Amino acid sequence: MMRLDGFGLFVNDMGKMIRFYRDVLGFEIKEGEDTSNVYLIKDGTLFLLYGRNDFEKMTNRRYEYIKGLNGHFEIALYVDTFEDVDKAYADAISKGAVSVLEPETEPWGQRTCYIADPEGNLVEIGSFNRPFER
Repeated sequence: MMRLDGFGLFVNDMGKMIRFYRDVLGFEIKEGEDTSNVYLIKDGTLFLLYGRNDFEKMTNRRYEYIKGLNGHFEIALYVDTFEDVDKAYADAISKGAVSVLEPETEPWGQRTCYIADPEGNLVEIGSFNRPFER
């Protein structure tokens, strides 16, 4: 039986991406900015930043990468209240995140917003105005 272990981003500028996920979003990244591989657990989920060049060397292949702001996938982060969505969004923007969608309450009862990381990956911050439940 296979289980979901986590997810990873293949990154171009490791230092810039480490600074974003550590300093803007608060991920507990301990590796230095010159590392080729960040492997951490965030809220029970494996989160990996892996240098594109290193992955290409390991697999002996070249890959195409989406460039700029993209809708290939998203990383979803949850906060407990609608107010927390607005605070987290404002905090991320003040630290240099790119705004994609300002906080708004959707018809299905979720307050959500979107920002982008330095390489254009979408990050959603949302809440159903109650503590997180799996």
